[in-house]
Amino acid sequence: MPDPFPQDLARYLAASTGLPQPTAVRVIADIATYFSETIEDFVRRRHTELRQRQRKNDEIWPIIAAELGQRRFAAPGLSERQLRRIIYG
Repeated sequence: MPDPFPQDLARYLAASTGLPQPTAVRVIADIATYFSETIEDFVRRRHTELRQRQRKNDEIWPIIAAELGQRRFAAPGLSERQLRRIIYG
């Protein structure tokens, strides 16, 4: 299976950071995976992480909504109800 990114990106990252080429490839793959996460997967993952930090849902919904707006390709604005439906629906 071919790499999901241009090889010159891995070479550039390795050269600009001093990382070994295999490490640069792994970093790029990790970042690509992070940004390919669906809105639903992101909401579920963040909800779980914040609950594990003893946060209450009233605190969690605004945090997740704000974080969604900061994604590389911003997700559409979701209401608390839409966020709850992703978790509990």
